[in-house]
Amino acid sequence: MIENIRLSFQGIWSHKMRSFLTMLGIIIGIAAIIAIVSTIKGTNEQIKENLIGSGDNTVRVELHQGEWELEMDGGVPDGIYPITDKAKEQIQDIEHAESASVYYKKPDYGDTYYKNNSISGGYLYGIEKDYLKTCNYLVAEGRGFDKKDYENNRKVALLDASSKKTLFQGENALGKCIEIKGEPYTVIGVVEKSKAFEPVINSMEEYTTYMQETSGSVYVPKVTWPIIYRYDEPENVVVKVESTDDMTSVGKKTADILNKDLGVSDDSIKYKSEDLLEQAKEMQELSKSTNSMLIWIAGISLLVGGIGVMNIMLVSVTERTSEIGLKKAIGARKSVILGQFLTEAAVLTSLGGIAGVAIGVILAQVISKVSETPVAISIPAAIGAVLFSMLIGIVFGMLPSYKAANLNPIEALRHE
Repeated sequence: MIENIRLSFQGIWSHKMRSFLTMLGIIIGIAAIIAIVSTIKGTNEQIKENLIGSGDNTVRVELHQGEWELEMDGGVPDGIYPITDKAKEQIQDIEHAESASVYYKKPDYGDTYYKNNSISGGYLYGIEKDYLKTCNYLVAEGRGFDKKDYENNRKVALLDASSKKTLFQGENALGKCIEIKGEPYTVIGVVEKSKAFEPVINSMEEYTTYMQETSGSVYVPKVTWPIIYRYDEPENVVVKVESTDDMTSVGKKTADILNKDLGVSDDSIKYKSEDLLEQAKEMQELSKSTNSMLIWIAGISLLVGGIGVMNIMLVSVTERTSEIGLKKAIGARKSVILGQFLTEAAVLTSLGGIAGVAIGVILAQVISKVSETPVAISIPAAIGAVLFSMLIGIVFGMLPSYKAANLNPIEALRHE
């Protein structure tokens, strides 16, 4: 085998231009496939990151009525109970779940004021002490909530960067008093995500998803929620999971645990997980057929390249007829001749495959720069492309190799 590979390189080198032109179809086909696959993978990752965020492996499970979040202006319907410590422990014991935190949540339609400035379109949260850690928040200014804030029902609040900017217009927020539904709350800190994430909004649906978050959020201790809203509110759960891919399964299991404790007569009221991962997959599926078509079109050039390999190998057999006759005359078996020409065809296309991968990676980067399209190089796709190019050499080199192996040695020696 090693000798056959050496002879293959020797033959390719002695006919450099012919070998290059033969490999050209393989190079173009592989390069096109690598560039397309890299662009597809990069786009899919961008879709996933746009919806979920980078490194924010949290899933929210909230009470819904049908397809919409349950909103009430007068109390919780009969049969909806506070989330128990037992249920929270069961959620934390779910496989791939790292932590969980219970919270209240209400849209803030101008209920939070500082002087003449108000938040409109954001959210107000009533949170437990472990909420910030679960949701990957860091305290950028001031301090977070401590044990005494909860024990003494202190009316203190945390802002995010958006709500701080909206309310204070560049002023220092720490120690200032804001009004939430007419109740005074002292700002003790400003929080931010541990990993910055700026979603790329390309559609009205994505705009709706992020409109509330970018308008700003205000956080108060969960125990003070009844001070603001003097009627019961449904509780929700946020769960931190080990990886983004676990969000769907953990979210569904969490919803199942919470739904077991519901006693409502309306079957449309249920806890549902915010399945952003599934939304990302659905968006990725929309372009799947187009992507497959592009790959098949690029694959046609591989077929053309394979035919070129077959043609040049037939020419090579004709040129080396006397050499083949001499080898057979001194005892070379058919299998030896067959192996030599198959190896030469495989080496030729493998070199084309390697060159195609390199050019495909460069092409993908150029496409990324020119069209501002994200790309992600797939190592398995690159390895698979080289192996596939080798397979093309073996398949299309089979006929010329079989022809060489079956030459009559006497006629081959007399060939000029």
